[in-house]
Amino acid sequence: MKKIILPLFFILALSSVSSFANVRLPKIFGDNMVLQRNKQIPVWGWADAGEQVTVQFHKQEDKTVKADATGKWMIMLDPEKAGGPFVLTVKAGNTVTLANVLVGEVWVCSGQSNMEFAVRSTINSEKEIADANYPQIRHIKVPNTVSVTPKDDIAGGEWKICSPGTAGEFTAVGYFFARELYNQLHVPIGLINTSWGGTHVETWTSRHGFEESDEFKTMIAGMPQLNLDSFAAVKKAAMIQKLTALQGPLPAAGETEQWKDAAFNDGQWPVMQLPNLWENKGLPDLDGFVWFRKEVTVAPDEAGKEAVLELSMIDDNDITYVNGVKVGSIRSYNTKRKYTIPAGVLKAGKNVIAVRVEDTGGGGGIYGDAGDMKFTIGSNAQSLAGDWKFKVEDAFMSSTIGPNSYPTLLYNAMVNPLIPYAIEGAIWYQGEANAGRAYQYRKAFPLMIQDWRWHWGEGDFPFLFVQLASFNSANGNSNNGSTWAELREAQTMTLSLNNTGMAVTTDVGEEKDIHPKNKQEVGKRLAAVALNKVYGKKNMFSGPMYQKMEVAGNKINISFLYTGGGLVAKGGDLQAFEIAGTDHIFYPAKAAIEGDHLAVYSDKVPNPVAVRFAWSDYAGTANLYNKEGFPAVPFRTDDWKEMTRDGKFVIGQ
Repeated sequence: MKKIILPLFFILALSSVSSFANVRLPKIFGDNMVLQRNKQIPVWGWADAGEQVTVQFHKQEDKTVKADATGKWMIMLDPEKAGGPFVLTVKAGNTVTLANVLVGEVWVCSGQSNMEFAVRSTINSEKEIADANYPQIRHIKVPNTVSVTPKDDIAGGEWKICSPGTAGEFTAVGYFFARELYNQLHVPIGLINTSWGGTHVETWTSRHGFEESDEFKTMIAGMPQLNLDSFAAVKKAAMIQKLTALQGPLPAAGETEQWKDAAFNDGQWPVMQLPNLWENKGLPDLDGFVWFRKEVTVAPDEAGKEAVLELSMIDDNDITYVNGVKVGSIRSYNTKRKYTIPAGVLKAGKNVIAVRVEDTGGGGGIYGDAGDMKFTIGSNAQSLAGDWKFKVEDAFMSSTIGPNSYPTLLYNAMVNPLIPYAIEGAIWYQGEANAGRAYQYRKAFPLMIQDWRWHWGEGDFPFLFVQLASFNSANGNSNNGSTWAELREAQTMTLSLNNTGMAVTTDVGEEKDIHPKNKQEVGKRLAAVALNKVYGKKNMFSGPMYQKMEVAGNKINISFLYTGGGLVAKGGDLQAFEIAGTDHIFYPAKAAIEGDHLAVYSDKVPNPVAVRFAWSDYAGTANLYNKEGFPAVPFRTDDWKEMTRDGKFVIGQ
């Protein structure tokens, strides 16, 4: 074979080209993104060490920098006014071009499931999605990921242009917030959705933040070095051991095929009372597949007739059978299940309902209102609430651990990689997972806010949050204690931090659903705070907030901030007020509007010393507003010991 001899300059040219790594940007940068207006815009990424990188954007030409010894580089673009679309070009050994880039307002949307909650699940969702023609609103969802060390990039994600084809998957609170801002400001709005259901605040806080905190520095110093894969394997082995003791070994391949059939013998299966999330009924930390079975009896004259099966809600997905016949399947954690059983399926006597439930993370099982679990033939309805047979088919956890397994996991994976992307501020909806440690949340929540601000380096950027909506978590009230009321109080106290704001939502909650569907009002109220505090509008943004009290005989007079055009009792007499004497026992109280204050009293408390308002898990009856339509902030005038005062965050629990 003839040997080919290449010229030396050609060999050198080839080696020079091959030595360059492609210049790249973090995944938060992409086509259709929104960059923050009126601030310097950091653009950063990676290249070969010492390689020259050039960035061009709009009228800013040839901003250059050399990558450092580790290959990292950053360029600060000059502030831009709102507008677009523009092109962002990054050049080194290769060229990266990002198209359809807008400049406007960028907001981080974070928290747990009520922020993750999508537009498609809200009230009037079909119309909301059909009307979602807002091409200047853009949204990116950061993939749910955990990490034991701070990551420099997110796991994925793509900026989406708001349209009827995309808006259904946007964070609902974020979308309705953005829509209100856009309609008022008429500038592009970018939403960075980094949220994960069921997560506590400690997983969103960095190690540095904990190390700087007197409350948490001892805790974080004791955090072990972690290897996620080995930890998950140990955790799964422990789970399998527990399940084996409960139900016997997990089924072999093909064994579950018979579990849907009426003739299958489930006599040895354990029993669980439904509706309930299975984490509350002996299966903590289980993600996977669980089967539930229940017998129902059908009278001879009803056999063969069409029927309706209702199973409240199922977290996350289900396939439901009756006598081995599939009658329905829904993939959604917060949609009520209502399936038609076709004529001819039901038999006289024993019939079996079998439900295969898949939980992909967080809570799992058949949950909700017991009244929504029923089996109806004609006008005859049987309750399905109560004991069901169950058996676990499979348990996940083969390669990952949960976001709450240790502190910092979500900060590391879902916040740190976003920094220092230029933002206007953050909106936050979280707290349900911290209710049992509500007193400590007084420190944990402000710590997280200050931690984010420190890392971002943009000063005290606006941080707006949603106060917990009403939900009957555990029948909590003033006399037996309410973790949710105490969590709301901790949120209100966080307003002492500079440049924070809160949207009160006690009136839009649902007594038996932790995920209220009226996210339109939540977004609107957050936007009202932003318009006033961030954008300088003169609108009202808060309901009446407790200011001071004065005892006047058998009454206590309560004064408020943010009364606006005046105090209003919406829908009749004022509700949700309580009053107590020195015995600390609270009684329902009457409240009368007297000019700019309230007089609160009860015949059962002749010498009152304390008043509480909306102090319960479910506070949906509270009806004090200002004339601008904002509900009053729940409050108490006393400082008597909280039921959560001794609750502390402990690693691994």
